[in-house]
Amino acid sequence: MQISFAASPRTSLGIEWELELVDLETRELSSAASQILAELGTGHPEGIHPKAKHELLESTIEVITGVCSTVAEATSDLAQTVAEVSSVSERLGLALMCSGTHPFTDWSTQQVTDMPRYRTLVAQMQWLARRLQIFGVHVHVGVRAQEKAIPIVNALTGYIPQLLALSASSPYWMGTDTGLASARSKIFEGLPTAGLPYQLSGWEQFESYIEMLISTRTIETIREVWWDIRPHPNFGTVELRIFDGLPTLSEVGTVAALAQCLVEQFDIQLDRGYTLPVPKSWTVRENKWRAARYGLEAQIIIDDRGRTAPVQASLTELAAELAPLADRLGCSKELARIDDIVRQGASYQRQRQVAAAHGGDLRAVVDALVVEMRTGSPVYDDRHPL
Repeated sequence: MQISFAASPRTSLGIEWELELVDLETRELSSAASQILAELGTGHPEGIHPKAKHELLESTIEVITGVCSTVAEATSDLAQTVAEVSSVSERLGLALMCSGTHPFTDWSTQQVTDMPRYRTLVAQMQWLARRLQIFGVHVHVGVRAQEKAIPIVNALTGYIPQLLALSASSPYWMGTDTGLASARSKIFEGLPTAGLPYQLSGWEQFESYIEMLISTRTIETIREVWWDIRPHPNFGTVELRIFDGLPTLSEVGTVAALAQCLVEQFDIQLDRGYTLPVPKSWTVRENKWRAARYGLEAQIIIDDRGRTAPVQASLTELAAELAPLADRLGCSKELARIDDIVRQGASYQRQRQVAAAHGGDLRAVVDALVVEMRTGSPVYDDRHPL
Protein backbone atom coordinates (compact mmCIF):
# COMPACT_ATOMS: atom_id res chain seq x y z
CA MET A 1 0.00 0.00 0.00
CA GLN A 2 1.46 3.33 -1.04
CA ILE A 3 0.75 6.38 1.10
CA SER A 4 1.73 9.73 -0.37
CA PHE A 5 3.19 12.32 1.96
CA ALA A 6 2.43 15.90 0.90
CA ALA A 7 5.80 17.30 1.95
CA SER A 8 5.78 20.87 3.25
CA PRO A 9 8.09 23.48 1.71
CA ARG A 10 9.01 24.78 5.17
CA THR A 11 8.54 24.05 8.86
CA SER A 12 4.96 25.29 8.78
CA LEU A 13 2.63 25.20 11.76
CA GLY A 14 -0.96 24.29 12.50
CA ILE A 15 -2.70 23.98 15.87
CA GLU A 16 -5.89 22.26 17.03
CA TRP A 17 -7.32 23.30 20.42
CA GLU A 18 -10.15 21.29 22.03
CA LEU A 19 -12.38 23.55 24.13
CA GLU A 20 -14.86 22.56 26.84
CA LEU A 21 -18.35 24.11 26.96
CA VAL A 22 -19.21 24.81 30.61
CA ASP A 23 -22.53 25.82 32.15
CA LEU A 24 -21.86 28.89 34.30
CA GLU A 25 -24.48 27.89 36.86
CA THR A 26 -23.53 24.27 37.49
CA ARG A 27 -19.91 24.35 36.22
CA GLU A 28 -20.71 21.05 34.46
CA LEU A 29 -19.99 20.33 30.83
CA SER A 30 -22.86 21.28 28.53
CA SER A 31 -23.86 19.50 25.30
CA ALA A 32 -24.29 22.58 23.13
CA ALA A 33 -21.72 22.18 20.37
CA SER A 34 -24.21 21.57 17.55
CA GLN A 35 -26.25 24.62 18.48
CA ILE A 36 -23.18 26.85 18.67
CA LEU A 37 -21.61 25.50 15.48
CA ALA A 38 -24.87 25.92 13.56
CA GLU A 39 -24.94 29.61 14.47
CA LEU A 40 -21.25 30.04 13.70
CA GLY A 41 -21.77 28.43 10.30
CA THR A 42 -24.25 31.05 9.15
CA GLY A 43 -22.86 32.79 6.10
CA HIS A 44 -20.21 30.16 5.42
CA PRO A 45 -20.39 27.62 2.57
CA GLU A 46 -22.71 24.72 3.46
CA GLY A 47 -23.28 26.39 6.84
CA ILE A 48 -19.97 25.14 8.23
CA HIS A 49 -17.44 27.35 9.98
CA PRO A 50 -14.01 26.56 8.50
CA LYS A 51 -12.13 26.75 11.80
CA ALA A 52 -14.57 25.49 14.46
CA LYS A 53 -15.42 21.79 14.42
CA HIS A 54 -17.31 19.02 16.16
CA GLU A 55 -15.50 16.53 18.35
CA LEU A 56 -16.58 13.22 19.87
CA LEU A 57 -18.69 14.84 22.59
CA GLU A 58 -21.31 17.54 22.19
CA SER A 59 -19.63 19.42 25.05
CA THR A 60 -16.50 20.03 22.95
CA ILE A 61 -15.66 22.37 20.11
CA GLU A 62 -12.31 22.10 18.38
CA VAL A 63 -10.84 25.29 16.97
CA ILE A 64 -8.13 25.01 14.32
CA THR A 65 -5.74 27.26 12.47
CA GLY A 66 -4.89 27.48 8.83
CA VAL A 67 -1.36 26.74 7.64
CA CYS A 68 0.83 29.25 9.47
CA SER A 69 4.49 30.24 9.32
CA THR A 70 5.01 31.39 12.89
CA VAL A 71 3.65 30.69 16.35
CA ALA A 72 2.42 34.27 16.61
CA GLU A 73 0.43 33.86 13.39
CA ALA A 74 -1.06 30.59 14.66
CA THR A 75 -2.07 31.92 18.07
CA SER A 76 -3.60 35.02 16.48
CA ASP A 77 -5.59 32.75 14.18
CA LEU A 78 -6.81 30.72 17.17
CA ALA A 79 -7.69 33.82 19.16
CA GLN A 80 -9.98 35.10 16.41
CA THR A 81 -11.94 31.82 16.24
CA VAL A 82 -12.11 31.48 20.02
CA ALA A 83 -13.60 34.97 20.23
CA GLU A 84 -16.32 33.95 17.78
CA VAL A 85 -17.11 30.75 19.69
CA SER A 86 -17.07 32.60 23.00
CA SER A 87 -19.49 35.26 21.77
CA VAL A 88 -22.12 32.66 20.89
CA SER A 89 -21.46 30.57 24.00
CA GLU A 90 -21.92 33.49 26.37
CA ARG A 91 -25.38 34.23 24.96
CA LEU A 92 -26.32 30.68 25.97
CA GLY A 93 -25.00 31.08 29.53
CA LEU A 94 -21.92 29.03 28.75
CA ALA A 95 -18.20 29.64 29.09
CA LEU A 96 -15.13 28.15 27.43
CA MET A 97 -12.23 26.51 29.17
CA CYS A 98 -9.56 23.94 28.41
CA SER A 99 -7.94 21.30 30.60
CA GLY A 100 -6.96 17.70 29.97
CA THR A 101 -10.05 16.55 31.87
CA HIS A 102 -13.05 18.30 33.39
CA PRO A 103 -12.57 18.20 37.18
CA PHE A 104 -15.87 16.53 38.06
CA THR A 105 -18.37 15.97 35.22
CA ASP A 106 -19.36 12.29 34.89
CA TRP A 107 -18.55 11.06 31.38
CA SER A 108 -21.64 8.82 31.38
CA THR A 109 -23.85 11.93 31.29
CA GLN A 110 -22.29 13.20 28.07
CA GLN A 111 -23.93 13.18 24.65
CA VAL A 112 -21.94 11.70 21.78
CA THR A 113 -21.96 13.83 18.61
CA ASP A 114 -24.40 12.38 16.08
CA MET A 115 -22.02 11.91 13.17
CA PRO A 116 -21.16 8.63 11.35
CA ARG A 117 -17.49 8.80 12.36
CA TYR A 118 -18.29 9.02 16.06
CA ARG A 119 -21.17 6.54 15.97
CA THR A 120 -18.81 4.01 14.38
CA LEU A 121 -16.09 4.69 16.94
CA VAL A 122 -18.44 4.13 19.86
CA ALA A 123 -19.94 1.02 18.24
CA GLN A 124 -16.48 -0.49 17.87
CA MET A 125 -14.78 0.68 21.07
CA GLN A 126 -17.79 0.78 23.40
CA TRP A 127 -16.83 1.88 26.94
CA LEU A 128 -13.31 2.82 25.84
CA ALA A 129 -14.73 5.45 23.49
CA ARG A 130 -17.70 6.61 25.58
CA ARG A 131 -15.43 7.59 28.48
CA LEU A 132 -13.18 9.79 26.29
CA GLN A 133 -14.16 12.97 28.09
CA ILE A 134 -10.68 14.33 27.53
CA PHE A 135 -9.27 17.41 25.83
CA GLY A 136 -5.95 18.14 24.17
CA VAL A 137 -3.83 20.39 22.02
CA HIS A 138 -2.47 19.01 18.74
CA VAL A 139 0.43 20.72 16.97
CA HIS A 140 1.23 20.02 13.30
CA VAL A 141 4.72 20.90 12.08
CA GLY A 142 5.61 20.73 8.40
CA VAL A 143 8.27 18.25 7.26
CA ARG A 144 10.14 18.85 4.03
CA ALA A 145 10.43 15.27 2.73
CA GLN A 146 8.57 11.99 3.12
CA GLU A 147 11.67 10.03 4.10
CA LYS A 148 12.22 12.36 7.05
CA ALA A 149 8.83 11.82 8.71
CA ILE A 150 9.44 8.52 10.51
CA PRO A 151 12.97 9.38 11.71
CA ILE A 152 11.61 12.63 13.14
CA VAL A 153 8.71 10.83 14.87
CA ASN A 154 11.19 8.36 16.39
CA ALA A 155 13.50 11.13 17.60
CA LEU A 156 10.63 13.15 19.07
CA THR A 157 9.64 10.25 21.34
CA GLY A 158 12.76 11.02 23.34
CA TYR A 159 11.13 14.31 24.34
CA ILE A 160 7.75 12.96 25.39
CA PRO A 161 8.34 13.50 29.13
CA GLN A 162 9.23 17.15 28.58
CA LEU A 163 6.28 17.75 26.26
CA LEU A 164 3.80 16.05 28.57
CA ALA A 165 5.10 17.49 31.84
CA LEU A 166 4.99 21.02 30.45
CA SER A 167 1.34 20.65 29.38
CA ALA A 168 -0.01 18.36 32.13
CA SER A 169 -3.44 19.66 33.16
CA SER A 170 -5.61 16.70 34.18
CA PRO A 171 -5.17 15.85 37.87
CA TYR A 172 -8.92 15.30 38.43
CA TRP A 173 -11.33 12.71 37.06
CA MET A 174 -15.02 12.62 37.96
CA GLY A 175 -14.52 14.58 41.17
CA THR A 176 -11.47 12.72 42.43
CA ASP A 177 -7.84 13.72 42.56
CA THR A 178 -6.20 10.90 40.60
CA GLY A 179 -2.75 11.55 42.04
CA LEU A 180 -1.55 12.03 38.46
CA ALA A 181 -0.46 15.17 36.70
CA SER A 182 -1.99 13.89 33.44
CA ALA A 183 -4.86 11.45 33.82
CA ARG A 184 -5.85 12.26 30.24
CA SER A 185 -2.76 10.59 28.81
CA LYS A 186 -3.56 7.32 30.57
CA ILE A 187 -7.27 7.39 29.68
CA PHE A 188 -6.50 7.87 26.01
CA GLU A 189 -4.08 4.94 26.01
CA GLY A 190 -7.09 2.65 26.38
CA LEU A 191 -7.79 2.84 22.65
CA PRO A 192 -5.89 0.11 20.77
CA THR A 193 -4.31 2.48 18.25
CA ALA A 194 -3.55 5.31 20.68
CA GLY A 195 -0.55 5.99 22.89
CA LEU A 196 3.12 5.73 22.06
CA PRO A 197 4.05 5.31 18.39
CA TYR A 198 5.81 2.20 17.18
CA GLN A 199 9.44 2.83 16.35
CA LEU A 200 9.46 1.99 12.66
CA SER A 201 12.43 1.69 10.32
CA GLY A 202 11.06 4.09 7.70
CA TRP A 203 8.16 5.08 5.47
CA GLU A 204 7.80 1.67 3.83
CA GLN A 205 7.30 -0.02 7.18
CA PHE A 206 4.75 2.64 8.09
CA GLU A 207 2.87 1.88 4.86
CA SER A 208 2.95 -1.85 5.67
CA TYR A 209 1.62 -1.21 9.16
CA ILE A 210 -1.29 0.90 7.92
CA GLU A 211 -2.06 -1.63 5.17
CA MET A 212 -2.26 -4.40 7.74
CA LEU A 213 -4.61 -2.40 9.97
CA ILE A 214 -6.93 -1.54 7.07
CA SER A 215 -6.89 -5.02 5.50
CA THR A 216 -7.74 -6.63 8.85
CA ARG A 217 -10.51 -4.04 9.38
CA THR A 218 -8.86 -2.76 12.54
CA ILE A 219 -9.24 0.76 11.15
CA GLU A 220 -10.95 2.26 8.11
CA THR A 221 -8.61 5.19 7.52
CA ILE A 222 -5.20 6.37 8.65
CA ARG A 223 -6.92 9.03 10.78
CA GLU A 224 -7.77 6.30 13.30
CA VAL A 225 -4.14 5.83 14.34
CA TRP A 226 -4.05 8.20 17.32
CA TRP A 227 -0.42 7.99 18.35
CA ASP A 228 1.02 10.58 20.74
CA ILE A 229 3.23 11.64 17.83
CA ARG A 230 2.34 10.59 14.29
CA PRO A 231 3.02 11.49 10.66
CA HIS A 232 0.07 13.14 8.92
CA PRO A 233 0.49 12.29 5.21
CA ASN A 234 -2.27 14.54 3.85
CA PHE A 235 -0.93 17.62 5.60
CA GLY A 236 2.76 16.80 5.15
CA THR A 237 3.36 17.20 8.87
CA VAL A 238 4.41 15.48 12.01
CA GLU A 239 1.54 15.86 14.48
CA LEU A 240 2.30 16.07 18.20
CA ARG A 241 -0.81 14.91 20.04
CA ILE A 242 0.86 14.30 23.41
CA PHE A 243 -0.19 17.62 24.94
CA ASP A 244 -2.93 17.88 27.56
CA GLY A 245 -5.48 20.61 26.97
CA LEU A 246 -4.04 24.00 27.93
CA PRO A 247 -6.12 26.78 29.49
CA THR A 248 -4.27 29.83 28.13
CA LEU A 249 -3.30 30.85 24.63
CA SER A 250 0.20 31.73 25.84
CA GLU A 251 0.75 28.13 27.00
CA VAL A 252 -0.54 26.84 23.67
CA GLY A 253 1.99 29.10 22.00
CA THR A 254 4.78 27.79 24.21
CA VAL A 255 4.23 24.11 23.37
CA ALA A 256 3.80 25.01 19.70
CA ALA A 257 7.14 26.84 19.74
CA LEU A 258 8.85 23.87 21.37
CA ALA A 259 7.35 21.49 18.80
CA GLN A 260 8.30 23.68 15.83
CA CYS A 261 11.87 24.12 17.06
CA LEU A 262 12.40 20.40 17.67
CA VAL A 263 11.10 19.40 14.24
CA GLU A 264 13.15 22.11 12.54
CA GLN A 265 16.27 20.95 14.38
CA PHE A 266 15.77 17.33 13.30
CA ASP A 267 14.94 18.32 9.72
CA ILE A 268 18.19 20.30 9.49
CA GLN A 269 20.22 17.48 11.03
CA LEU A 270 18.87 15.05 8.43
CA ASP A 271 19.83 17.49 5.67
CA ARG A 272 23.36 17.48 7.07
CA GLY A 273 23.57 13.71 6.92
CA TYR A 274 23.10 12.95 10.60
CA THR A 275 21.28 9.85 11.82
CA LEU A 276 18.64 10.85 14.34
CA PRO A 277 18.52 9.11 17.72
CA VAL A 278 15.99 6.34 18.33
CA PRO A 279 15.47 6.05 22.09
CA LYS A 280 14.86 2.66 23.66
CA SER A 281 11.13 1.88 23.69
CA TRP A 282 11.15 0.86 27.34
CA THR A 283 12.83 4.12 28.32
CA VAL A 284 10.23 6.09 26.36
CA ARG A 285 7.42 4.18 28.06
CA GLU A 286 8.85 4.67 31.54
CA ASN A 287 9.52 8.35 30.97
CA LYS A 288 5.99 8.94 29.72
CA TRP A 289 4.64 7.30 32.87
CA ARG A 290 6.87 9.44 35.07
CA ALA A 291 5.68 12.61 33.36
CA ALA A 292 2.03 11.53 33.59
CA ARG A 293 2.42 10.70 37.26
CA TYR A 294 4.68 13.48 38.52
CA GLY A 295 4.52 16.20 35.86
CA LEU A 296 7.17 18.84 36.40
CA GLU A 297 8.35 17.03 39.53
CA ALA A 298 9.38 13.96 37.53
CA GLN A 299 12.86 12.51 37.51
CA ILE A 300 13.34 11.19 33.97
CA ILE A 301 15.79 8.63 32.58
CA ILE A 302 18.39 10.40 30.45
CA ASP A 303 20.64 7.61 29.17
CA ASP A 304 21.02 3.84 28.73
CA ARG A 305 23.00 3.58 31.96
CA GLY A 306 19.92 4.49 33.96
CA ARG A 307 20.96 7.96 35.04
CA THR A 308 18.11 10.30 35.90
CA ALA A 309 17.63 14.05 36.01
CA PRO A 310 14.80 16.44 36.92
CA VAL A 311 12.52 17.11 33.97
CA GLN A 312 12.51 20.77 35.04
CA ALA A 313 16.27 21.03 34.46
CA SER A 314 15.89 19.21 31.16
CA LEU A 315 13.26 21.71 29.99
CA THR A 316 15.40 24.69 30.98
CA GLU A 317 18.40 23.27 29.13
CA LEU A 318 16.27 22.42 26.11
CA ALA A 319 14.89 25.97 25.91
CA ALA A 320 18.43 27.38 25.99
CA GLU A 321 19.64 24.88 23.38
CA LEU A 322 16.82 25.71 20.98
CA ALA A 323 16.98 29.49 21.48
CA PRO A 324 18.97 30.22 18.27
CA LEU A 325 16.47 28.18 16.23
CA ALA A 326 13.58 29.93 17.92
CA ASP A 327 15.07 33.29 17.00
CA ARG A 328 15.25 32.23 13.35
CA LEU A 329 11.68 30.85 13.41
CA GLY A 330 10.33 33.96 15.12
CA CYS A 331 9.15 32.22 18.31
CA SER A 332 11.79 33.29 20.85
CA LYS A 333 9.24 34.95 23.13
CA GLU A 334 6.96 31.91 23.16
CA LEU A 335 9.80 29.42 23.75
CA ALA A 336 11.19 31.53 26.59
CA ARG A 337 7.91 31.06 28.49
CA ILE A 338 9.04 27.51 29.25
CA ASP A 339 11.05 28.99 32.10
CA ASP A 340 7.95 30.81 33.40
CA ILE A 341 5.90 27.59 33.45
CA VAL A 342 8.70 25.66 35.15
CA ARG A 343 9.12 28.40 37.76
CA GLN A 344 5.46 29.29 38.38
CA GLY A 345 3.71 25.97 37.84
CA ALA A 346 1.92 23.98 35.16
CA SER A 347 -1.87 23.79 34.97
CA TYR A 348 -2.18 20.61 37.08
CA GLN A 349 -0.29 22.37 39.88
CA ARG A 350 -2.39 25.51 39.65
CA GLN A 351 -5.62 23.51 39.72
CA ARG A 352 -4.55 21.77 42.93
CA GLN A 353 -3.56 25.10 44.50
CA VAL A 354 -7.00 26.54 43.77
CA ALA A 355 -8.74 23.42 45.11
CA ALA A 356 -6.69 23.56 48.33
CA ALA A 357 -7.54 27.26 48.78
CA HIS A 358 -11.26 26.38 48.54
CA GLY A 359 -11.35 23.35 50.79
CA GLY A 360 -11.36 20.93 47.89
CA ASP A 361 -14.29 22.54 46.05
CA LEU A 362 -13.67 21.67 42.40
CA ARG A 363 -16.19 24.22 41.18
CA ALA A 364 -13.56 26.80 42.11
CA VAL A 365 -11.12 24.96 39.86
CA VAL A 366 -13.57 25.28 36.96
CA ASP A 367 -13.96 28.98 37.74
CA ALA A 368 -10.19 29.45 37.67
CA LEU A 369 -9.88 27.63 34.35
CA VAL A 370 -12.63 29.80 32.85
CA VAL A 371 -10.85 32.95 34.06
CA GLU A 372 -7.56 31.71 32.64
CA MET A 373 -9.16 31.22 29.25
CA ARG A 374 -10.80 34.66 29.34
CA THR A 375 -7.77 36.59 30.53
CA GLY A 376 -4.98 34.52 29.01
CA SER A 377 -3.19 34.59 32.36
CA PRO A 378 -2.56 31.71 34.79
CA VAL A 379 -4.38 31.75 38.14
CA TYR A 380 -2.13 31.03 41.12
CA ASP A 381 -4.45 31.80 44.02
CA ASP A 382 -8.14 31.87 44.89
CA ARG A 383 -8.95 35.37 43.60
CA HIS A 384 -10.83 34.67 40.38
CA PRO A 385 -14.43 35.92 40.47
CA LEU A 386 -16.46 35.00 37.40
